[in-house]
Amino acid sequence: MRLTGRERLGFYPLPVQEATRIRRFLAFPGAPCSALDPCVGNGVAFAEITSDKEVLSYGVELDTDRAEQARTKGIDTIHGNCFDVQCPVESFSLIYLNPPYDFEISEQKSQRMEKLFLEHVNRWLKPHGVLVLVVPAKRIVDCAVVLARHFREIRVYRLTEPESVLYQQVVVIGIRRTRQERDRLRDSEIIQAQQWLGSLALKLAELPSLPLEPDYRYVVPSGGAVRMVHRGLPLDEIEDLLPKSAAYRQAAAVILARQADVSGWPLTPLHGGHVGLLCTAGMLNGIFGEGESRHLAHWQSVKLVDKTEEEEDGKTIIREKERFSNELTLVFATGEIAILK
Repeated sequence: MRLTGRERLGFYPLPVQEATRIRRFLAFPGAPCSALDPCVGNGVAFAEITSDKEVLSYGVELDTDRAEQARTKGIDTIHGNCFDVQCPVESFSLIYLNPPYDFEISEQKSQRMEKLFLEHVNRWLKPHGVLVLVVPAKRIVDCAVVLARHFREIRVYRLTEPESVLYQQVVVIGIRRTRQERDRLRDSEIIQAQQWLGSLALKLAELPSLPLEPDYRYVVPSGGAVRMVHRGLPLDEIEDLLPKSAAYRQAAAVILARQADVSGWPLTPLHGGHVGLLCTAGMLNGIFGEGESRHLAHWQSVKLVDKTEEEEDGKTIIREKERFSNELTLVFATGEIAILK
């Protein structure tokens, strides 16, 4: 994930216009039912999707400020990691899942977070419950095994709002099978469904866009309140208390390097190579400007790949050449963020 994505903990909010269209696909029962968003963010999209007075809304959010924003929208929100939350299986009538678009640890060693979140929360959905999954199109293949085995009446739509197009987002809607339905499934049916889901990433342009008016209605089953328990550590409280710890103060001198104080003018003019070295070494990071132009600057080195195509003997040869460049992230006092490459 890029730096900006990690800074916001993988939060890529669904545009409200898309949430409104998804809402029209759902038929709520007219009786109380429970809905969960395990990555609720600020709660805007989830509140729109569950905009029914009989819906009991629950959420989980890792970021403190966004968790508080979700609570102001009437969502019973746990501040913490979803994987540290426990609740009875087959409890929720509806789950809306827009997980972080990232790898668990690193791109070389770990699984995709989209798959891990789906595996973790799909068991909380009751039989005949409705799943609404928003992921980049190329990540459907990671979720294909769970979707093919545990869900039926699956429909996949391409999202068309500019922010959704940027990340090639699609929405997958399905109904959770009962245990009897899963037991009756033949292996050939599961394999066929997996292959179909896996092929969608290559057919993004052919997928139907999410329509203004639904072409199918998913009936959300009724259900009561759900008890959710957070078993993880209170991260905010620990963060506040940590600097007061004597052990932390002793270790900080060893594990936290002090920023070098760089001042003065160079003896000779700097050329481009000198400036690049200073940037990537972090020696030009800092706070600059005044008023609305006051900003925080952070430089980093990034790897870019240039691709060229050549025709040779009737074949197309794709050549890739790697190079490094500098990337500057600016955070202004107004809250605006700019990335210069």
